[in-house]
Amino acid sequence: MKAVAALLLLVLVLTSFSSAQEPQHKLVQFQMAIMKKGPEWASTKEPERNQIRQQHLANVLSLLESGKAVITGPFDDDTDLAGIFILRASSTAEAKSWVDGDPAVKAGLMVPEMHAWWSEDVFKKANLPLKLNTVYFAFLKRGPNRKEGDDKNPEIQELQKAHIANIERLAAMKKLIAAGPFGDNGDLRGIFVLRVASLKEAQDLCATDPMVKSGRLVVELHPWRIPEGVLP
Repeated sequence: MKAVAALLLLVLVLTSFSSAQEPQHKLVQFQMAIMKKGPEWASTKEPERNQIRQQHLANVLSLLESGKAVITGPFDDDTDLAGIFILRASSTAEAKSWVDGDPAVKAGLMVPEMHAWWSEDVFKKANLPLKLNTVYFAFLKRGPNRKEGDDKNPEIQELQKAHIANIERLAAMKKLIAAGPFGDNGDLRGIFVLRVASLKEAQDLCATDPMVKSGRLVVELHPWRIPEGVLP
């Protein structure tokens, strides 16, 4: 039921991202690889790192060109996370096999954490020549005030409506360009992708969310470098 509720919520959210002429908003399950820095990240010498980086980039371009990956990009901050792959695969196992074949993963520079993720299929081919732009990727995590089963509480249901209304507001402002829930009911609840001028603006917009204000969700933000043209 929780997965169904999350998907019903996403249906409402996704109507904000498509034109009024679109009659349906079909949800697609993608596989997201959260690329964490691996055990060899810090110790690999620069000449070898550069060689692996070039091999990694070639593999990323191959995944994008083949359609196996719909979007990839590095995080542009100094944390234990390196970046994100979103893949069009029939299963988590299939997606993981593709990611495990990446030279940076084989060399121990990156370790993938896999999650099923739902979204409308809004992804397009990257513009050529390839150019990276910065957007802001927000993990929506389970907050301290989220209690098991409290979604049936009328007060929480009203909060959910306010949450949806705020998402629609941000989408109408063309600030929120993608969103969707994870399908595994863990501490990671979903994501926002925001196209704004600064991390501070992204933080301020996320802070307007009623679920964040109430402590049911907490936000972890990262600057994300993605190919131009992939997201609307």
